[in-house]
Amino acid sequence: MSNPKSMARRSAVQAIYQWQLTGYNLSEIERQFVEEHGLGKGELPYFQDLLHHVPRRLDVIDGALAEFTSRPVEQIDPVERAILRISVYELMDRLEIPYRVVVNEGINLAKEFGATQSHKFVNGLLDKIARKYRAAESAAKVAR
Repeated sequence: MSNPKSMARRSAVQAIYQWQLTGYNLSEIERQFVEEHGLGKGELPYFQDLLHHVPRRLDVIDGALAEFTSRPVEQIDPVERAILRISVYELMDRLEIPYRVVVNEGINLAKEFGATQSHKFVNGLLDKIARKYRAAESAAKVAR
């Protein structure tokens, strides 16, 4: 996971997890991550994008999650919820990133940070959301 976007996502999962649990100011969390985790220049802009845009779009993101999960979004494990929120933001708003990259990154983050089987839950949910929000792209992949 040496690519700057992957590293930015990894830090963003931790930062959004912290925000979800504490409600701290996003700028304060950002400052802490930059100082304590030493984000590289290549990672910083995307980390900032994720950290500030995911909370801004939370209603839309959580609405998309709620459509495809049987439990309330707030009852999803906080680590999985942070990963899913970042991935759904990317599926909906970062169309330049192929949906398969978004899904694979979500799975890898769930394997790294989540509970033993969380990557299966994340994969299943992101696949369903990708089919809705990236329908043309996922249909094109199936047609090949």
